[in-house]
Amino acid sequence: MNSRKEQLAAFNRLLDIMDDLREKCPWDKKQTLESLRHLTIEETYELADAILDNDLQEIKKELGDVLLHIIFYAKIGSEKNAFDIADVANSISDKLIDRHPHIYGDVKVENEEDVKRNWEQLKLKEGNKSVLEGVPKSLPAVVKANRIQDKVAGVGFDWEKPEQVWEKVQEELSELNDEIKAGNTKNIEKEFGDVLFSMINYARFINVNPENALEKTNKKFINRFQFLEKAAKKEGKNLSDMSLTEMDVYWEASKKHFS
Repeated sequence: MNSRKEQLAAFNRLLDIMDDLREKCPWDKKQTLESLRHLTIEETYELADAILDNDLQEIKKELGDVLLHIIFYAKIGSEKNAFDIADVANSISDKLIDRHPHIYGDVKVENEEDVKRNWEQLKLKEGNKSVLEGVPKSLPAVVKANRIQDKVAGVGFDWEKPEQVWEKVQEELSELNDEIKAGNTKNIEKEFGDVLFSMINYARFINVNPENALEKTNKKFINRFQFLEKAAKKEGKNLSDMSLTEMDVYWEASKKHFS
């Protein structure tokens, strides 16, 4: 691994390159905070994919892309005389010190839950009017639900035992089933949302990240279905011409390769 001196030199090299690009490259000169936004979101999802795949080389590459965007935003900020990369780094450093009084102060904590509770209380003291103020509105729904539940739990608004949450899941499933039988479309959607919300809450109690769990299932399904497609094509068959029973043979075979 690189020494701290080498790490700082590498960071300085990236800053120099960004200065060059912003001055000399037509594309880079044209970019704004707004024009980079959707690209940053894309890069963040690519990093998330690499993490789920546990591909360390790809993680390194995607971290570089995300870091580039951070440097890019800071460069634009400096051009607007608003902030630069030092302000960004100092700001997060100050916040980390303030939010960790058990490390940089005299506060005592017993465990991770104490740390999380202190974190939320400190944010309220800093001026946040609501514990939920820091949850981005544009987060994907599953991630947002998880963050909402995590944050309110941080101030004690939570169930005590996983069994209680599971009972809530069963209650919501029963209510959904009642609305399905009644054929009330509007209420079906509402109750389905309640089921998802309660399941996401239960995931927290059994130490499962619901977003990661669902995405892993997505990847598994894609791999299995593409195996089915390739196997059928190899035998000269089109899926649209096959019965579900025929396709299920390949599907079961795919489970041996993708579990």
